[in-house]
Amino acid sequence: MPNSRTRARPLPLREGVDPVRIRLADPGQGPRSIPEELRRRFPDRRAELDAALAAGEVVTADGTPVTETTRRHRGMDVWTYRAPEPEIPVPFGIDLLYRDDRLVVVDKPHHLATTPRAGHVTETALVRLRRDLGLDDLAPAHRLDRLTAGVLLFTVDPAHRAAYQDLFAARRVRKTYLAVAPAPEGTPEVRERYSRIVKTRGVLQATEGDGEPDAHSVIRLLATRPDPRPGHEGERLGLYRLEPTTGRTHQLRLHMSVLGTPILGDDLYPEVRTVAPGDFSEPLQLLAESIAFLDPVDGEERTFHTRRRLDHWPDPVPDPLPDPGE
Repeated sequence: MPNSRTRARPLPLREGVDPVRIRLADPGQGPRSIPEELRRRFPDRRAELDAALAAGEVVTADGTPVTETTRRHRGMDVWTYRAPEPEIPVPFGIDLLYRDDRLVVVDKPHHLATTPRAGHVTETALVRLRRDLGLDDLAPAHRLDRLTAGVLLFTVDPAHRAAYQDLFAARRVRKTYLAVAPAPEGTPEVRERYSRIVKTRGVLQATEGDGEPDAHSVIRLLATRPDPRPGHEGERLGLYRLEPTTGRTHQLRLHMSVLGTPILGDDLYPEVRTVAPGDFSEPLQLLAESIAFLDPVDGEERTFHTRRRLDHWPDPVPDPLPDPGE
């Protein structure tokens, strides 16, 4: 059954999870009965659908419960709930950095997805926060990869949602990340990478391809220290500050890898590495350090900064940025 969209919910959330929206076949292209069409399309969920129909939890766009006699029309949608599949709990909490009547800013842990997708539904930052804070209209202004920790911003009021999402879409937000990766002798203090990133559906890794660059990252080496990992004697690790001016899929991970300094804990770059479900022992050493922007509603300068540290760099970060609210 397909995922819902965040607009116009005729059913309330259930434990922080949106109902799903189902586009029906046009009249004449399937069973005349809406319940029969749903049973035909989702045979593995027949018992779940029958229970939802009996409870009045399959509804049209205006919230009217679907019955055997509900008439169909072209382009019609119905809404219902989908029972999430069992998920492995992510054993890390979300730290609240800031909250007002427009924004919620959090420090997301590694391994927790931002929003429901594929096999991650209840174990996502959005669903947890909606449930824990009682904010049904909470929505992300941007996203972090599941394996990336750090600063993540959500909107509270739908009336202001587009204004904040547009900031990120228009690249009017300054974002910095911290990463721990090898620092071979001679690594420049500052590097820039321009490239065209290609992400093929169904392929785990992104690649760099020919054509006009659509991704740009500035990479600054902040400090180095001996690599304490067994088998890496005599080598050095670096703490890097990464400043992307674009937001392509896996951009920072790919750029660090192709430059010869792949981020520690990366299970995709430079090579795909299998990680068992529920193995949280080697988090990706990538942290969304800060976001800063001019608030589109009140014109104030906003800066939010992570309070987390990366496992492989317990020392204080050189040249710290201001804490939120300063």
